[in-house]
Amino acid sequence: MNLSWGKAWSLARRDLRPDIRGLRLLFLCLFLGVATLAAIGSLTSAITSELASRGQAILGGDVEVAVSQREATPEERKALAEAGHLSETIRMRAMAQSADESSVAPPAQLVELKGVDRAYPLYGSFSADGKPLRELGPDELLIGPSLADRLTVKMGGILRFGEARFRVAGIIREEPDRVGEGFTLGPVAIASMEGMRRTGLLQPGSLYVAKYRVRLAASQDPTEVVDALKDKFPSAGLEYKTRERAAPGTNRFIERMGQFLSLIGLAALVIAGIGVSNGVGSYLGSKRPGIATLKVLGASSGDIRRIYLLQVGLVALLAIAVGLVAGALLPPVIVAAAGDALPVRPGFSLFPVQLVTSAAYGLLIALLFTLPPLARAKAEPAAALFRARVEEGGRADRPTLCQCAALVLVIVALAVGTAREHFFSASVLGGVGATLLLLFGLGWAIRRIASRVPRPKRPLLRLAVANLYRPGSQTPALVVALGLALTLFVTLAAIQTSLTGEIARTVPEKAPDQFVLDVPVADTEKFRALVEREAPGASLNMVPTLRGTVTAYGQQRVADLKEMPEGAWFLRGERGVTYADSLPEGSELLAGKWWARDYAGPPLVSIDRQMAEVLNLRLGDTLTVSVLGRDIVATISSLREVNWDTMGFNYIMVFSPSTLKAAPHTLAATITMKEDRKDAVARAVLSAFPGVSIIAVGDVIQQVSGLLDQMSSAILAAASVAILAGIAVLAGAIAASREVRSYDSVIMKTLGATRWQILGAQALEYALLASVLAGVALALGLAAGWFVIVQLFEFNWSPDWPVVLGTLGGGALLTLGIGLIGSLPLLGIRPATALRQL
Repeated sequence: MNLSWGKAWSLARRDLRPDIRGLRLLFLCLFLGVATLAAIGSLTSAITSELASRGQAILGGDVEVAVSQREATPEERKALAEAGHLSETIRMRAMAQSADESSVAPPAQLVELKGVDRAYPLYGSFSADGKPLRELGPDELLIGPSLADRLTVKMGGILRFGEARFRVAGIIREEPDRVGEGFTLGPVAIASMEGMRRTGLLQPGSLYVAKYRVRLAASQDPTEVVDALKDKFPSAGLEYKTRERAAPGTNRFIERMGQFLSLIGLAALVIAGIGVSNGVGSYLGSKRPGIATLKVLGASSGDIRRIYLLQVGLVALLAIAVGLVAGALLPPVIVAAAGDALPVRPGFSLFPVQLVTSAAYGLLIALLFTLPPLARAKAEPAAALFRARVEEGGRADRPTLCQCAALVLVIVALAVGTAREHFFSASVLGGVGATLLLLFGLGWAIRRIASRVPRPKRPLLRLAVANLYRPGSQTPALVVALGLALTLFVTLAAIQTSLTGEIARTVPEKAPDQFVLDVPVADTEKFRALVEREAPGASLNMVPTLRGTVTAYGQQRVADLKEMPEGAWFLRGERGVTYADSLPEGSELLAGKWWARDYAGPPLVSIDRQMAEVLNLRLGDTLTVSVLGRDIVATISSLREVNWDTMGFNYIMVFSPSTLKAAPHTLAATITMKEDRKDAVARAVLSAFPGVSIIAVGDVIQQVSGLLDQMSSAILAAASVAILAGIAVLAGAIAASREVRSYDSVIMKTLGATRWQILGAQALEYALLASVLAGVALALGLAAGWFVIVQLFEFNWSPDWPVVLGTLGGGALLTLGIGLIGSLPLLGIRPATALRQL
């Protein structure tokens, strides 16, 4: 007979109604994968959409023009004012000192001091408890709540910045352009522009940033305004932003992290697909009598496929729908739990594109992993179905394999096509696919080897080895399940320990104790003598510090680039530059030679090896850098390897002294000293040099550690779903083999075997597989962890080996326990009852 879809649905519905629990594994796997993808995609879209919608407030205008170590020239200011309504701010690091001598608070606190004019803010709302911003006097200050807590200062308290004293007139509650300011090392304090100039901190060469925000008319295009300014001031070293990309660094990080987590979710869904296959195979195994009966009554292979495809499809659609609902509702929960860890707090919103994409992935994965077991079931003759307990199942036919190949191509095309970085997405998917193929191949190899090795003399061990290759054996599926679970355990351990090790082990061993900024060049010897007096034997390193923007390399102008080269982060905005007469500490000369100490010829520059590789630069090529509004064309004389993990002065561009020595600038210093001298040095330095800023390296490490902890938590949360999927695959493999194992258990009990002997044989089987897979999982997990740490986040590879190996051992014990728990129902089967059902 040849059933229509309507009649097939009628039979499918009646057959499924009393036995829908048989597809619980299918439901769980799809739910986990789809919910994870939908949640990650929705959260990423919510944050990036919030950043985009609040672009004007986050940026502080429609256009922002920033310049370091100087203010805009009259000509530049006039051009900006002609473009629209103009607002000026100046931001710099400074030391806030309490005037209360009896306070137990620290003597000084590093602060982001911000001077604002009367027009600030052009967009958004600024709020503070106390005096309104526009009424702020030159001797008044608004401070953030964290600064008030750290210095135990209240409204009316007195703080000193540089040469000026300020009265605290209010506590800041909302700073609209906070996210657009980027990473900061301390709490904020806001003064008027008159108050900022009273401090005496704005000296020639001081490290400060002047920002000019412009509010445009509704008819003006920000991009056109920026292009006109670039054409008018091509060599001024100005940095531009528009409201569409108000916080480009934050956007890049959120998008990159979201893409990575989405790929983890997709990998989890692929892993869950194996669980789907096992679940469907187990379910169809339980339906063998019904399938055989239908075939005896004349049902065709197409009828069988339609009936059970409808059943599986119904449960799959239900799982996908529930997963989409969960994924759409999870972002507000994550936002609430994250608190201030996120750059913005988006409200609840639905993102149809992300939900539809997640549903498409779920449907494709469900279909891909459902077709092979359905093909095997429909192709088996009725007699073979009745003998399935002792005979191997059939294989999928060629049309089914072609359909599966087409589905794989569609999934890959969808993943790569919707990704921001196509090569990265393809690499991750290729790694997941290669891992699955490797584990499947290993499973078949173990099965074949087990069938050929000499039989052990011990009965339980002989039975465990026989279980690896007997008819109905699920060895390949078990190898994939165990291998994936162990690989994921190792990957997570390697990633987390490398992230924590990046800060906890490598940095403290090599980092200085304090950074000191804005030391006057004329007071170099005075500063050295003061540090030596307060901390005898301290290690002091002082370097000139300026800011510069790469405007051209070779014959290529940066402004003419349609897209930045991969890895060219140093072309985005200003970078620190310096000059030196000898090779800087922490650098290794790789090519070329260093200039002589008395060199006074044309400008020369030494650049980082990675910079040279990314921009395809060689010795003798030119590099154009704008410093203080002046273009400097320097010849590349050497390439260096920079040791970035020392947290010392690591500059990608070091110029010959005669190039920059005459430019207004200050010095920066690092001090390494005994722990008990830190406070004394800080007090003495601030007393003698009120204009300097002191950065405690411990505070920097703490902030960076917090960011790494957040990244680690996000990776752990997403990867936990993959681990759950791996466990579901293991449960599915056990369920798929339960019928055959129950038959074996009954025969063994009939022959006199005890429950503990049956369970012991199962334990030995899983232990053999786990021991074989431990090395493979270690290699695969370390490779995946290395890719994430080194290639994605560009950190050092420093896993904690005892933790990684301990996690591998613990994961092996956990998966072994799950396997044994899944075997416990077999122990309760009564031989008499079971034999009557055969």
